[in-house]
Amino acid sequence: MTENRLAADLDHVLDHTRELWEELRGERIFITGGTGFFGCWLLESFAWANQRLGLNASATVLTRNPDAFFKKMPHLVENPALHFFEGGMGSFSFLEGHFSHIIHAASQPSSSQDSIGYLDQFDANVQGTRRVLEFASLCGAKKFLFTSSGAVYGQQPGGLTHIPEDYAGAPDVLQPGTAYGQSKRISEFLCCAYARESGLQVLIARCFAFVGPHLPLDANYAIGNFIRDGLNGGPIVVKGDGTPRRSYLYAADLAIWLWTILLAGKTCRPYNVGFDENLSIAEIASRVSSTFSPEIPVIIQGRADPDKPLERYLPNIGRARVELGLEAWVKLGDAIQRTKEFINAN
Repeated sequence: MTENRLAADLDHVLDHTRELWEELRGERIFITGGTGFFGCWLLESFAWANQRLGLNASATVLTRNPDAFFKKMPHLVENPALHFFEGGMGSFSFLEGHFSHIIHAASQPSSSQDSIGYLDQFDANVQGTRRVLEFASLCGAKKFLFTSSGAVYGQQPGGLTHIPEDYAGAPDVLQPGTAYGQSKRISEFLCCAYARESGLQVLIARCFAFVGPHLPLDANYAIGNFIRDGLNGGPIVVKGDGTPRRSYLYAADLAIWLWTILLAGKTCRPYNVGFDENLSIAEIASRVSSTFSPEIPVIIQGRADPDKPLERYLPNIGRARVELGLEAWVKLGDAIQRTKEFINAN
């Protein structure tokens, strides 16, 4: 079931990107963060397209813990087109030779703030991005994809249902808890500064929320926690009041979006990456519950405060739709079911 589910998803990615891959024929690419959630999907889809289309391309993947990844994804480790290189994004040794495309997907996530501190998190992301940009300049890269975040916009205003790329908001500089969003914002500046000085084509993907195989179920991702609760027999626990608004893009669609932005996007023009369906956390928990038979009970621990502004984290994806022809092809119910199938088969 795992192989069938994964193959169907990778065929879906290839169906929507087939014409783009020619740019990578015979090329070497370099990927940071290649063993995380984004990275797994980038590597899976790259290996699939490389084999199906006979691209004769290769990818070198920077990873902090190759042994753990080897145990997790042995089929990728055994792929001759993938080469794994141990190191951190802020300190890795520069490799020799030319790399045509760089994908910088590594980051110190917001969920790590309690363990490493805000300043260390900020430094890790900013210094890591600068080092990868320096490597891109040294190796003669043509294109550089940076996976940024919707956190660069700061708190979404109550009257704005979906954030567009030209929204001029920002994380509050007086709040240390915004370290992740601040670091992504500064990293975008670095990307565009390098583009101006070196001619590097920089593509920026402002990523929101996602669901799919390889998503950690024990991290700070509500939908992952809900799926975990359901698979454990329930109940599905909503720790807050369930009112914040969210949307989730399926992982295979995420891969389509990232490859399309890299290969067809415009330099220094950010693209929101996500789904624009407007659902409350409580509604999402209910969607997860409905994929089980019988349905899993949902418990909402908090109580809604009618005087509290509604919290939203929703992208406007009109730019990606109009300019790049992108869409959220896999709807949420199907995305949840596919994720469950993958987990159950492992």
